[in-house]
Amino acid sequence: MRAVTLRARGHRRRVAQATPTTRQAMAARRALLPALLPALLLLPAPPLRAAGARPSLLNVCMDAKHHKRQPGPEGLLYGQCTPWRDNACCTAETSAAAHDDRSYLYGFDWDHCGALPARCKRHFVQDTCLYECSPNLGPWIDQADTSWRKERIRDVPLCREDCEQWWQDCRDALTCKRNWHTGWNWTSGTNVCPRGATCRRFEQVFGTAARLCEDIWSGSYRYTEHRRGSGRCIQMWFDAGGPNPNAAVAEYYARGAGAAPGPPASPLPLLLPLLPLLLR
Repeated sequence: MRAVTLRARGHRRRVAQATPTTRQAMAARRALLPALLPALLLLPAPPLRAAGARPSLLNVCMDAKHHKRQPGPEGLLYGQCTPWRDNACCTAETSAAAHDDRSYLYGFDWDHCGALPARCKRHFVQDTCLYECSPNLGPWIDQADTSWRKERIRDVPLCREDCEQWWQDCRDALTCKRNWHTGWNWTSGTNVCPRGATCRRFEQVFGTAARLCEDIWSGSYRYTEHRRGSGRCIQMWFDAGGPNPNAAVAEYYARGAGAAPGPPASPLPLLLPLLPLLLR
């Protein structure tokens, strides 16, 4: 209490000793406070980490139906999933099932509008291998609100060649739906076209390579102009004998280098220390 009294006396002494010009400047600073304080309260606060957000975006597996808890070597991965054998989020059993029609993984029937051509089906197998096996999708993992998985991927930037080849090989195939995630009739235990839906060519349903890649799994992928080997896009296809090119891509986006610009940083932490100067 004595210290507070002494500080107050010292403040009054400084005010009394101040020149008229100094007193006018002090009064002007105090006059700013009524306008400044409400403005400070309206400034955006620095962003906080969301509850449950992942501590790491690199070398991680999704919390989903068939994924391992941690990635690791899987020397017996099957077929098109073999590129991930050195470090995978899938088991050998999952990789084999990824190649089956109506497999136990999800009971999904690729042939819901007749036999899907082999050249087209291989892209869906590769898509499944990427989804189940890749440990490099961390920057695009998002929460899911379904009963069978807690996390999903969203807006994974696919390399242009992968998306364009998928489109070219499937444009004459048939389907009855644009979004394959929802809207099916599952009463038989597998996906059946909903009542009233007609089977049409992919070219009629999607129209472009971008629409195919972005719409078929409700935004899991994003079409980009980046090329394979650019380090800026995820490759569905890469050689099993070489390094996984997607590790560097995940690191690039995890650093925020490829992130979309967010809201401007709040100046609040910089302005708050100035308040004592206004009060002097």
